[in-house]
Amino acid sequence: MCGLLLLLCVQAKAQSSKGVNSLYSAFGIGDLEEHDYSRNYGLGSAGIARPSLFYLNELNPASYSAIPKQNFMFDVSMLGRSVSYTGANTTQSALDVSIKRLAIGFKVNNRWGVSAGLTPYSTVDYKVLADRYVAGSDAAIKSVTEGNGGINKVYISNGVKITKNFSAGISSAFLFGPVNTTETLGSDTVSTVDKQYAYNLNFTGGFQYHGRIKDWEIGLGATYRLPATMRFQHSVNVINSSEQVLYKDDLDTRKIKVPRQYGFGLSLNKNNVTLVADYRKQSWSGLNAGTTGYRLTDADRIAGGVEYAFRRHYYNGTYEGLILQAGFSRNNSYLVVQGNHIAETGVTLGVSLPNRTGNLRYYLGLEIGQRGTTANNLIKENYLNAVFHFSLKDVWFIRRVYE
Repeated sequence: MCGLLLLLCVQAKAQSSKGVNSLYSAFGIGDLEEHDYSRNYGLGSAGIARPSLFYLNELNPASYSAIPKQNFMFDVSMLGRSVSYTGANTTQSALDVSIKRLAIGFKVNNRWGVSAGLTPYSTVDYKVLADRYVAGSDAAIKSVTEGNGGINKVYISNGVKITKNFSAGISSAFLFGPVNTTETLGSDTVSTVDKQYAYNLNFTGGFQYHGRIKDWEIGLGATYRLPATMRFQHSVNVINSSEQVLYKDDLDTRKIKVPRQYGFGLSLNKNNVTLVADYRKQSWSGLNAGTTGYRLTDADRIAGGVEYAFRRHYYNGTYEGLILQAGFSRNNSYLVVQGNHIAETGVTLGVSLPNRTGNLRYYLGLEIGQRGTTANNLIKENYLNAVFHFSLKDVWFIRRVYE
């Protein structure tokens, strides 16, 4: 299979009649989700050091200790994506819309906050055309290979305030989802479907410090995601054009190691201005066993941004009005394909407004970026992302007093 994917890289033509796809999601466990589809998006998805005062920040589970008392939060995020593909053999474009995040969060007591949610961990979505050759013959056979699915993450995160300035947290996640590959040779009468279903647990710990240096509020954060071994239930089906199974073989369970990841974050706030910066690294380079045509390497990501928030301070808290953001990110992925380290660079903008009551906040984040290269017959992706984020905040357990 890996040898075929190398051939596809050389001769591939990206197809996108229905939605966004990426050739690079054919490798490893797919496109790892490095973006954060919350209010952090306009800051280059940086926010390891930020508390969950006004939104749910899953970049660091320690942030949930800052959820305001008696508050219940509900977040929904959607992504609209436009991509153009360029390479030696193709120029294509695609559009897609998907839900990227569902989350709730609330304060259990004065020190303890909890959040739970669903978000993607990796995505597999590609379709490529190539010429296959039968041994001993110069005749070419058209091959269509499609991949779809990906790994989802369901999590429960807890953050606890240890002292006035320090908080710690842990996120417990269950990773699961299908990764399917379908190859059709020649006519559309018979196809080979490689079905895999991934599952396992994963844990992330974090801490945050918040204090003051003269007129500046300073935040420091760190996270550590433990390594995990993903298990893949594996079967191969041969089907005809009527989707009737002609042959089925249940294979041994595959195991793919996902390495540790650590991250560090910094935030600085003075009056209405907040500056953030993050760095994350994942050590993949020692996990190349069994790969052909590509190799795995250490991945790292640097991101940062600036936010201006119009705030009003009241005796019982702070009210936020209009919020403006700008940021950037540079992500060096875990893939080296045909000697090219696949990297991604993006510039982001964000704007957020509350409704009249302040219980509902609307957020729009935009990102312009590119990934990949046209060197060695690979594909470059130029994209425009639009994130629509809705955050509902309500107050629980208010005791009414009647005279």
